[in-house]
Amino acid sequence: MTDENNYLTQEKFEELTKELEHLKTTKRKEIAESLEYARSLGDLSENAEYQDAREMQAATEERVTQLEYILKDPQIVTHKKSDVISLGSKVSIQKDGEKETHEYILVGSEEADIQKRKISYVSPLGNSMIGKKKGDSFTFETPNGKQNYTIKSVE
Repeated sequence: MTDENNYLTQEKFEELTKELEHLKTTKRKEIAESLEYARSLGDLSENAEYQDAREMQAATEERVTQLEYILKDPQIVTHKKSDVISLGSKVSIQKDGEKETHEYILVGSEEADIQKRKISYVSPLGNSMIGKKKGDSFTFETPNGKQNYTIKSVE
């Protein structure tokens, strides 16, 4: 786990809190029942159901530990409308030489989801936009080399 701050929106904080509660109560109970049933089948060394239940238990406990770490001291982000890009900003950018714009929301690492156009502020693209304003240009390093972008709007 990293030393990075755990920036979360209130919505994501509540979602992770619910997930943690579900894992600690419902999921742990289900796994305990699966383990008990698998033990009743006999020889544990060749018992696939027992091995599956143990793997599920390990994965669940790892996620519980991860969530407890994230939720221990989160920084709840409340975005204030500003001309300067920061966490929570909705940003529209345009690659030099193209007409199409791309819109992103800058979020904490735990909340990043490219399908929802949410990128982490510590990602190379997110980090290169922090502190910029509408009209500013910036360079972003991609696998295909450096690309130049212009910020079209900031909300």
